[in-house]
Amino acid sequence: MQYTETLSVASHERNQFIDVTPEVNLVVARSGIREGMCYLYVPHTTAGITVNENADPSVPQDILERLSILAPREGRYRHTEGNADAHIKATLVGVSQTVPVSGGKLLLGTWQGVFFCEFDGPRRRKLVVRVVGEGVG
Repeated sequence: MQYTETLSVASHERNQFIDVTPEVNLVVARSGIREGMCYLYVPHTTAGITVNENADPSVPQDILERLSILAPREGRYRHTEGNADAHIKATLVGVSQTVPVSGGKLLLGTWQGVFFCEFDGPRRRKLVVRVVGEGVG
């Protein structure tokens, strides 16, 4: 079995981690798949997806701050549209993640969550969620 759904994610800041764990778990539940894999894909060049701690909001803030040091907004870039830093950050974070599904839910660690990573917002973005596996009757 496989099930695909595209979520809409709205950011409100230029750089932002958005916890989408509840929304992705709802897609997994709608899929009817109990055991398998959940593939997450961001079809954008200035946004990404990651799995990290969602219990302490300072963790995503720390990551965003370090990414801004690695790729500052104002820099000597050849890409002159004003978002070269966002392309670099998206490349560093990546545009896909794979999370196991067990018992009809994402199999995440105690402190883990799924974050949509916005680097050129605010915008409305897409997150493709594909769940592949077996349902248990």
